Amino acid sequence: MKPSKSFENLLEIVRILRDPDKGCPWDKEQTHKSLTPYIIEEAHEMVEAIETNESELPKELGDVLLQVLLHSQIGKDEGKFSFEDVVFKLSEKLIVRHPHVFGDTKAETSKKVLENWEQIKQKELKTNESILDGVPKRMPALLRAQRTGEKAARVGFEWDTLDEIKNKVFEEINEFLEIDPNDKERLEDEFGDIYFALTQLSRRLNLDSEKALHRATDKFTRRFQELERRAKKPLTDFTLGELDLIWEDIKKDEKGSL
Repeated sequence: MKPSKSFENLLEIVRILRDPDKGCPWDKEQTHKSLTPYIIEEAHEMVEAIETNESELPKELGDVLLQVLLHSQIGKDEGKFSFEDVVFKLSEKLIVRHPHVFGDTKAETSKKVLENWEQIKQKELKTNESILDGVPKRMPALLRAQRTGEKAARVGFEWDTLDEIKNKVFEEINEFLEIDPNDKERLEDEFGDIYFALTQLSRRLNLDSEKALHRATDKFTRRFQELERRAKKPLTDFTLGELDLIWEDIKKDEKGSL
């Protein structure tokens, strides 16, 4: 087959890849579970393209779309659902969740849209379901914490002021510092509370916790690699004080170049 801009052609390519007789051995072996790592990987690569090289975005979006099509074809092969079912479910959700566009509800701001969205989702909940059930447990921890706080805030479970959140951060830090260093279970528990409180502070400040930590890690990596370059010999040959002096010079040079 030749490449085409036709979506129907793309669906046919994926069907052939899964064909029991003439399909690809690897594609035929895949299941929903075996493909799980790939959708996570492709999503991260898509985000990286958005942040660093948008010219790669069509390619990375295609890789994400492939995962959707493969899962849809597996569903069809198993007689459980098809891509048409995926499209119908998505269309239905978009219409129901946007009554301010497809109905008579008013929503003049993004905040109001999100509040309406959560109210609609609450009405859709089954018995014993929580509005937080929609936050995947396998999400990166900081992102999961931020999304959890967002969902709770949309239904009114939120600190009134920024100062209250700041005080909560200090409260959690103080509780952590008072724990016996040998009590690893409590230390981990309270350390998690610090992370969660800091994440809610960043959310309230309209910051992205996951992005902020990535940036901090990138900055440390950049400076550490520069430290290695300037050292010109194994770092173990230096005292910590000597390394700190080089580190401070690196920081000064970075600030001077801004």
